[in-house]
Amino acid sequence: MPHETARAAAVRALRQQLARLEGVPKGEHDALSFGVPALDRHLPHGGLAFGTLHEIAPATEADLPSAFGFMLALLGRMPEKTPLLLLLAAKKLMRCGRPHGAGLNAFGLAPARLTLVETTDEAEALWATEEALRADGPAAVASVLGGKIDLKTSQRLHHTAREAGLPLLLLRPDGIAPVPTATTRWRIGRAPATRDRFGLVAAWRWHVTLERCRNGRPGDWVLEFDHATHRFALAAAVAGASPALGRAAGTTCDGAEAPAARAG
Repeated sequence: MPHETARAAAVRALRQQLARLEGVPKGEHDALSFGVPALDRHLPHGGLAFGTLHEIAPATEADLPSAFGFMLALLGRMPEKTPLLLLLAAKKLMRCGRPHGAGLNAFGLAPARLTLVETTDEAEALWATEEALRADGPAAVASVLGGKIDLKTSQRLHHTAREAGLPLLLLRPDGIAPVPTATTRWRIGRAPATRDRFGLVAAWRWHVTLERCRNGRPGDWVLEFDHATHRFALAAAVAGASPALGRAAGTTCDGAEAPAARAG
């Protein structure tokens, strides 16, 4: 703003700081950091930008529960004490699992923070997603949406998220056409979990591919998520490697698939 006075600029900055302290991120430059510098450097704002649409998809149909777990882990990194909304289309519930208290807590998600909405069909889910973004309540909206999302619909979703200043996470099944207006597109595959000396799971892992990033760079990583500290860490840097190679070690059903099972 070239004509903005120093006082107006200070007031605007103070309002943004107060909004963040209150757990209501509204600034267009706010972002949700992964806490992994090697990954955050690929994102233009050092994390998932608020006020825009982020698409998450499984590497294969069998990886859908893992992708669901990855989305829950992202929700768990939202500022504490902020309400969140998770919207599930009924047809997808059996494939992703239905969240419950123990599983949510493992992702750092206190059940009291989460509003769960289950719909009867995709059209209702899409409508509810837009209404959730318009509501003056949740600090983030996450939806499991199947079916085709055309350019006009995706533009409307992106515009609504931008007006609300909220991150919109869309989990899409494998084989569905990408969302045209997605700012980032993530492809999630399984990877073997790390285990302690007793053979118990110490951290879940995902093979994460950033396929699209507007004003950023694509990349490829193996991330792990500690269910005790609720933090991401870089398990193995595989940037530039073939996604198929990254998934080769994740053919078993343990690892990052475990949290989805526990969340459902």
